[in-house]
Amino acid sequence: MAPAADRHTTRGALADSRRARGAATLILEPSWTLVHRNGDVELVADHSVVIQDGRIARIVEGRVAGNDVRIDMTGQLLIPGMISAHTHVALGSPTRGVIEGGRSYAVPAVMLEQLSPDEIDALTAYNLAEILRGGCTTQLEQSLSLDHARSYVRVARNWGVRGYASGMLPTFSKMLPVWFAPEDRIVTESESATLGEIDTFLEWARTVRGSEDGRIQPMVAPHGPETATPATLDAIAAAARELGTGIHTHLATLPSDAERMRRMWGKAPVQWVDDHGWYDVPFFGAHMGGWDPETDAPFLAAKDAFTFVHCPSGAGAGSGEGRQPFIEALAAGINVAVGLDTHSNDLLENAKLAVLYGRLRHDIIADSSPVPVKRPTVWDMIKSVTLNPAKGLGRDDLGRIETGALADLTSIDISGLLVGGGTPGPEPLNNLLYANGRMVRHVLTQGVVQVSDGHLVVDDEDGIVRRGGEVAQHVWDQLAADGWFTPTDR
Repeated sequence: MAPAADRHTTRGALADSRRARGAATLILEPSWTLVHRNGDVELVADHSVVIQDGRIARIVEGRVAGNDVRIDMTGQLLIPGMISAHTHVALGSPTRGVIEGGRSYAVPAVMLEQLSPDEIDALTAYNLAEILRGGCTTQLEQSLSLDHARSYVRVARNWGVRGYASGMLPTFSKMLPVWFAPEDRIVTESESATLGEIDTFLEWARTVRGSEDGRIQPMVAPHGPETATPATLDAIAAAARELGTGIHTHLATLPSDAERMRRMWGKAPVQWVDDHGWYDVPFFGAHMGGWDPETDAPFLAAKDAFTFVHCPSGAGAGSGEGRQPFIEALAAGINVAVGLDTHSNDLLENAKLAVLYGRLRHDIIADSSPVPVKRPTVWDMIKSVTLNPAKGLGRDDLGRIETGALADLTSIDISGLLVGGGTPGPEPLNNLLYANGRMVRHVLTQGVVQVSDGHLVVDDEDGIVRRGGEVAQHVWDQLAADGWFTPTDR
């Protein structure tokens, strides 16, 4: 149960959000706003953003007179609602804090496929609440299974979240023995079952496409080329063309993946999928730790439909995912986004880590890298979770604060304790390097307030935490009974 002071704050946030939801016009009054002008982003101080019918109607210098409902965002930076370009939502909380010592998330992930629909919904809600609370309004979701994708859509619909949903193809538990198969023939023998899963996914995708005023869209999300065959690659491309939303996948995750595909199919993954039309649609490829920088960097730079997704916490907190070519992709001019991936649901933190890890890696390898590298800036950071993923989706109504764009918006405290100096500073993007999702104050999707004054207001926070915790404890109890918790990195 939340402390009395927190419960009072929650009640106040609920009351404020109800007033905002019922307003024909809503005015946001931040200290700083990241606006989109002349094809790029810039910071402006003391502007008001006027919202009507779920869209940004006006951006006005100073404060707007009148009696319209407004949200005071003094000391805050208003940015577009952040977009995570790679998520597995329900997997986050049950693995967090138990894999960082070197354990694989594979065993708990397989267990999650065996949960009841109510249990899956509880985990989905807990993790999606964290994601939304951290300022991320849109997710490209590769659920562990179609059942998990259904759960994601149920919760996202209830809360007004924007999501591009899919189940992993093949499902996680079926994918593992194929990905790490000791013999190549196991990959080809899996083809028929994977084609069947693609057909089943398409049947479901047609039922949810464009629902909730367009906020829910299915997106084809195969596990990756390492578990594919030419026939499944073709089927994925055909499904993506039908749905019109593109492909979201792991791409060249490990060096061993590239070696295997060269042996089996004559090409490494980045260029092999081009033979099957994957770059003819919006295409998000995550990780790329096994790419060939000298050949793949110029190849991908020429592919306008491609977005590389960097996941700094992909292997757990502190992993850094050191093989991922964030600074190489920036230097090559590849469209670059950041994704939550799995264990961290704080997109602001992950965007910050992308910059900090990237700067460290740049300073270590800049003189020896076989390809150019770019030292990332805070502008790279903010674009990687706003403008760039929106560009990859082909959405000029997302990822920007501009008249006519959808009112998907996030405000972040950049002046308070631990992040600021008690008043809005002169370069607020730099303050984000000291921030995390706890500094997010307000979140709106299509003009609907979902987080108010740092509290989730679209559902009962305490109930979400309680139910999600019960399911996580159930998973951990099973793992303990199986002897999974053994000493790791002491």
